[in-house]
Amino acid sequence: MVSEQALSSGDLAELDIFVDHLWLEDGLAKNTLESYRLDLTTFALWLPGQRKQLLTVEQADIQQYLAVKFPQSKPRSISRLIASLRRFYRYLLRENKIKIDPTIQIESPKLPRSLPKSLNEDEVIALLNAPDLSEPAGLRDRAMLELLYACGLRVSELVGIKTTEVSVSDSVVRVTGKGSKTRLVPMGEEAADWIARYLKEARGEILQKRLSDALFVTNRGEAMTRQAFWYAIKRYALLAGITKHMSPHVLRHAFATHLLNHGADLRVVQMLLGHSDISTTQIYTHVARERLKQLHSIHHPRG
Repeated sequence: MVSEQALSSGDLAELDIFVDHLWLEDGLAKNTLESYRLDLTTFALWLPGQRKQLLTVEQADIQQYLAVKFPQSKPRSISRLIASLRRFYRYLLRENKIKIDPTIQIESPKLPRSLPKSLNEDEVIALLNAPDLSEPAGLRDRAMLELLYACGLRVSELVGIKTTEVSVSDSVVRVTGKGSKTRLVPMGEEAADWIARYLKEARGEILQKRLSDALFVTNRGEAMTRQAFWYAIKRYALLAGITKHMSPHVLRHAFATHLLNHGADLRVVQMLLGHSDISTTQIYTHVARERLKQLHSIHHPRG
């Protein structure tokens, strides 16, 4: 068992903030969060022997650490360790806490790509139908779920939308993604109708004459937070009878998978998701391929 008591207060604080970020941004499962924390804590405990801390690490330090770990670890464990370090230092770079990412030239062992967790179309419908529409908050949540699924948004993008960034008449929404990059995403008539209904019937009642430029607001008159919406997704999944691990990111995966299953071009999906590199989007071709294999097995006479 790795003890965090020997960590410096600075390193411990950075790990706490990073793990909270992972939980809020991606809704990762508890075991996954613990894996990140274990990898990073073990690395942080090794650093004092090199007279380093997490924020002063250089590429050579990581290479030396991997040289120590390689003989005693399986390739998958090493790959997970590198992924943890890379995710952590890319986060620190985005937050301007470091100037150079020390993992930028560190390569991972080649492993089969795992498929992202998703929902089938019936499960998505059950989830969308879960909110209580007799309550203003339920109507708000239905509109949020519809928009999340219709556009494949990250949860941070969803809660950051302003009222001026959505056009119900044109059925489009302006989204600010990673790196403050903006993109216009079509939301379709269904989501546009729910947004219009929310704006007409629920948003004003929730605000109670308070002012806010956020599209989705809470009973305190503030913008909906990632954490609050993450809890809402979990609650609605239970109501819908969905037993899979749930997070807002699962609907993003469902959006991409269902588009490809229905014949969408990979480049279009890349643009809608806001991926800067198509290699990030290509994982969904594996998801669609698995779906095609299942359909062939079930329906083809020689399957």
